[in-house]
Amino acid sequence: MKLFVSEGNPHCLKVLAALEVTGVQCDVQYVNHEERVVPFLSRPALPALLLPSGLHLFSSNAICRYLFEVNGQDSSELCNQWLEWEATDLQPALLQALHLAVLQGKGSEVSKVLLGPLNYLDQSLSKGNTPYLTGEAVSVADVVLWAALYPVLSDSSLALGERKSVKTWFDRGAVMHSFQSAAQKVLQGKGLQGMKSYMQRQPAPQSSQCRDTQPCNSSPAEGEENERMVSEEEMEAAALTWSKGLNACPAAANRQHPILPQEGKRNLLVTSALPYVNNVPHLGNIIGCVLSADVFCRYGRLRGWNVLFVCGTDEYGTATENKAREEGLTPQQICDKYHAIHSSIYKWFQIDFDFFGRTTTEKQTEIAQDIFWRLHKHAFLVEDTVEQLRCENCQRFLADRFVEGICPHCSYPEARGDQCDKCGRLINAVELREPQCKVCRQTPVIRSSKHLFLDLPKLETQLEQWLDKSTSSGDWTANAKQITRSWLRDGLKPRCITRDLKWGTPVPHPDFKEKVFYVWFDAPIGYLSITANYTDKWEKWWKNPQQVELYNFMAKDNVPFHSVVFPCSLLGAQDNYTLVNHLVATEYLNYEDTKFSKSRGVGVFGDMAKDTNIPSDVWRFYLLYVRPEGQDSAFSWADMATKNNSELLNNLGNFINRAGMFVTKFFESRVPAMELQQEDKKLLALVGWELQQYIQLMDKVKIRDALKHILNISRHGNQYIQVNEPWKKIKGGDTERQRAGTVTGVSVNIACLLSVMLLPYMPTVSQTIRDQLNAPQSCINTMLQGTGTFVCTLSAGHHVGTVSPLFQKLEMDQIEALKRRFGGQQSTAQRAASSQPAAVPAPAAAVAAEVATVNGVDPEKAKQLTQAVAEQGEKVRALKAQKAEKAVVTAEVAILLDLKKQLALAEGKSPEPAPQKGKKK
Repeated sequence: MKLFVSEGNPHCLKVLAALEVTGVQCDVQYVNHEERVVPFLSRPALPALLLPSGLHLFSSNAICRYLFEVNGQDSSELCNQWLEWEATDLQPALLQALHLAVLQGKGSEVSKVLLGPLNYLDQSLSKGNTPYLTGEAVSVADVVLWAALYPVLSDSSLALGERKSVKTWFDRGAVMHSFQSAAQKVLQGKGLQGMKSYMQRQPAPQSSQCRDTQPCNSSPAEGEENERMVSEEEMEAAALTWSKGLNACPAAANRQHPILPQEGKRNLLVTSALPYVNNVPHLGNIIGCVLSADVFCRYGRLRGWNVLFVCGTDEYGTATENKAREEGLTPQQICDKYHAIHSSIYKWFQIDFDFFGRTTTEKQTEIAQDIFWRLHKHAFLVEDTVEQLRCENCQRFLADRFVEGICPHCSYPEARGDQCDKCGRLINAVELREPQCKVCRQTPVIRSSKHLFLDLPKLETQLEQWLDKSTSSGDWTANAKQITRSWLRDGLKPRCITRDLKWGTPVPHPDFKEKVFYVWFDAPIGYLSITANYTDKWEKWWKNPQQVELYNFMAKDNVPFHSVVFPCSLLGAQDNYTLVNHLVATEYLNYEDTKFSKSRGVGVFGDMAKDTNIPSDVWRFYLLYVRPEGQDSAFSWADMATKNNSELLNNLGNFINRAGMFVTKFFESRVPAMELQQEDKKLLALVGWELQQYIQLMDKVKIRDALKHILNISRHGNQYIQVNEPWKKIKGGDTERQRAGTVTGVSVNIACLLSVMLLPYMPTVSQTIRDQLNAPQSCINTMLQGTGTFVCTLSAGHHVGTVSPLFQKLEMDQIEALKRRFGGQQSTAQRAASSQPAAVPAPAAAVAAEVATVNGVDPEKAKQLTQAVAEQGEKVRALKAQKAEKAVVTAEVAILLDLKKQLALAEGKSPEPAPQKGKKK
């Protein structure tokens, strides 16, 4: 064997290190960068290994793998996954980083480019608990990644940040003689500058726009990224993966209840914040808790994880008592009524709970009282006399949610009796300035009552130790960490756990037998009792922190009770409870430019969504598209229509439908034979990279960002079809017909991949695609294994079913009608008219406001639509310049005309074009 290498080439560092580590006997010949040692390649390719058979290997990773195999060390599946990640994810970032540092002298920017890959590597190493990437011994994956990262990690001037796991792992390799020897041979002791000659011959990489550090609140499909540079190595790796097919992968087994933790599996216990029973959930509630958790659970099951997803209605408290009084029912009857409403709404939204329970059960009383007595036994409860607000008019002590006043900290005028929504600080109701009873609007008086408190200061040290571990090792959202830190920074205070109510879990202590548990002590225990009503082996989930990972999903206002109060209850109980590992909190979703309000008829509530005749999958898609991951976002009817018509109908649906139709129309419903060319391999590599990004983001619960990569794949597919024009090639000679077959076959396989990636987001659409393609069930649990596996699932000869469109256009008149319907009980003009005496002329300003409302003038909406018209116009011009298919251009023009019509309405103009003056003859 003969190995050809060149000095300064970082890829040669890999193969020389592998040669040193394995001790394989091989001649090494140094050549210059331009030497063409592989005769059939049109460009230089180094390193290259000439085998005894006369064949050449010219992929550095393939050479390293070969040397290890010659030495009797076959690559494991995990090892291959790391090699694929290095080639497709790490190398593009490294190429850009080296270009910045070596040729542009911008070493300060390197850390930004490498942030994502290095964080991923660090987290993987810290979770693995082994000294090397794949176990207790050095593997080819360690050698390849060590060598790839050596130029940047060994240069202290780059300031890449402290990552303990990466540093420990890298230092193990850096001290090995074989590794030092290889680095000296390639870099000649010059560090980064030793690669300057090599880097000058490489094409400048396109900026990745810091994709890994992109904030999670950026819109998933706002503009298209520059197309990634794809190396030949990536193309060949993608083609190799593709060629493996489905093999004999068994289909995913149906869930068997009760689901219990399993040895050797990743066991995930997932909860959504329990919705309060007397409220019908609005879209913000749905995306913040149950829908986000549902998407993650569906994804987890696709990944082969053992997932239990529980939720239920929170049914105790004053709000239930009041609602019962309003409707002339008992509290239990109110709970039964609204529990059924919640269940129906979540069923329509396709929320796939393993169990949806409730808190008004014997198990709730049993478990809550047990935790109470344990806290009492370990002296974590204290008694105190509390001054409470009592409404003499209503003849009752007022629960926190029935008191409103001015926040003592930030002066927000609508602070609740337990917390201010503006500054997030906790409040005792008696601290509110100018308090009012929310039921009768009378001013309450202060009365004294003896209560029990959870001694949070006594538990603070334990809590901080646990939080340090959980927030560093788990996936806590930034807002969850920030809110929790602010609580600890202010110092914890004892927290009252009892209330003077009738409807609640009774306090078992004889001195407090007339009281019930405060809802924020009681409600989170509902997670445990709901699980206990699901299975009598509930403790295998809730008292098993060594084997179970707990995910909590919620909106940000619930964070303190899940990160501080509830964990303190469980820590104090000292019964080996499972505490939250991953706390996932969203910001708020607003409605258009205001808040949801059931009383004012503003916004879409869960029981209304199905009456719009818009499929639940489309609701799911749009809510996930605007999911408030990094900052508050807003539901907008106009935006929903635009996203449905552009992203679903014209991008995703258009690609999948065309791919399937080509098979049925041109190839008698049989997938044609495929002979891959470089262009096809490039597409496979691009699609494979998008799949890997999707998996990395979904693993981190970046649900909104991951959706971008699904839409990117269909965009790649549309462009691929447009360039290759199979509808024309099918009419040509044998070569052109073969090309049409390859493009059609590759496209329909991408459609199959999209069906799997869509399953967590749009389960019905996903199933419809697979039914139309007659896709094998095993494709579901094959594609998302490891870092992503895009294989050929529909091989030549596969029979495709009946193909039909997946989505329908949302018309602007339909959307305008829905916007009016959910914009409030009355229009502004109607309210003004009803309150204005007929004989008294309205002031000019009021008249102008009424006219503006009647005419539909909306300056803010007009501003948004102006931008949308400009963007859509640019898209139409680009398609025309590319000579796109007429049907595609026509569809995009229709969207542009709709947007212009909507803009005219928002500006108060007639949407119809002005009549042209006749020309003189």
